[in-house]
Parts: sequence; C-alpha cells; structure tokens
Amino acid sequence: MNEVSVDLSLYRLVLDASWLVQAVMLLLLLASVFSWMIILIKARVLAEARRAAEAFEDRFWSGVELSHLYDTLRRREDVSGLEHVFTMGFKAFLQHRRQARDPADRTQVTGGAERAMRVAIAREGERLEGYLPVLATIASTSPYVGLFGTVWGIMNAFMGLSGERQATLAMVAPGIAEALIATALGLFAAIPAVIAYNAFSARVDRLLGRYDNFADELSGLLQRQPVPREREAAD
Repeated sequence: MNEVSVDLSLYRLVLDASWLVQAVMLLLLLASVFSWMIILIKARVLAEARRAAEAFEDRFWSGVELSHLYDTLRRREDVSGLEHVFTMGFKAFLQHRRQARDPADRTQVTGGAERAMRVAIAREGERLEGYLPVLATIASTSPYVGLFGTVWGIMNAFMGLSGERQATLAMVAPGIAEALIATALGLFAAIPAVIAYNAFSARVDRLLGRYDNFADELSGLLQRQPVPREREAAD
C-alpha cells in the first residue's frame, strides 16, 4: 500500500489555500501590522504626555507667577496637555474678569475659567484616545474573521471528499490545517490589540484624572489670587 506524501509546511499550506482563505489571512496580517503601528505610536504619545504633565506640574508649583507663565505659554504653538488646560483656563479667567460687572465676585469670574478648562480637558481626551477605537475593533473582530476563514476552509476540505469512495486523514489534513492558520492569525492580531487597548485606556484615564485634579487646583488658586490689572490690560 502506497503512502501519500502530504506537504504540511506553513508556506505550502498558505499557497494551496483557497482564494477566500488567503484573503482572510492577508486581511488579518494587515490588521496585525496596523495594530502594532498604533501600539508603538500610542505608547510614545502617552509616555510623552505623562512626562510633559510631570514637567509642567513641577514648573507650576515652583512658585512661578501665573500671569508670567501664561504670557510664556500663549506665544507657543505646540501647547498641549496640562499646558493647554492652564492656558485656556487662565485666558478665560482674564476675559471674564474684564467683562464681569463685579470683578470682585470671584465665583462668577472663575466659573468661565472652569468651563474653559473642562472643554480643554475634553479635547485633550479626544487627542489621547485617538485610534484606540481602531484597536478595540481589531481586538473584537479579528477572532471572528479568522473563524470565518477556518469554517470556510474546513467546509471546502470536506466538500472535496464528496467524489471519493474512501476518505483518509491525509486527504483532509491540508484543508483543515490551512483553515486553522486563519484562526491562529485572528488570535495573533487580536491578543496584542486587546492588551494594548486595556493598558492605553487605563493610562488615558489616569492622565485625564490628573488633568481634572489640576483644573480643580487651578480654580482654587484663581479664586484666591487676583490677577494684576496691568496684565489684564496687556492681554
């Protein structure tokens, strides 16, 4: 009895797969590459945001005059993070102080600053959360896309036995093996995306919480520390 030689190498299985299974494999491979690009970019962006927040807080609490710090930051075009929250809040504080009927009413004056800081924090949240929904989509859909390729491949493998009188494992092994590659690629794309999404979401939440705490602290300082009139006129 002659034994049938079956090449089950990964390269041969991919080449011999049906066009639909190959398309699924290619899609999952591209999804994996794209997710890793997002992971590397977001890791750098969030690390820079954390370092920038720490540096600004050190500078803010070093005793620098708020009006001087504002004058320095408003001339820059690359303001982000806590610097953006501060500049938006202090700018609104100066504007509402000029326009208020009773400048001594600090609750009325700082209310505008608090609203401006909430808007700034929301915009920073949108920036920090950029592309995270893409990671979530890849994480949630890749296993199902891989499963679709697996089901299709196994279905084709068994349909190929319809004209055979005697089925052997060697006849269906290549089809089943190539189908399972799609499942493996789906998990390969999904697992890093899930881990990165959860880790990045937690880091974004911590940063936004830090921004909220800073906004509350700045609001308290603005209520206690008046801004010199000459600074207001120069703004």
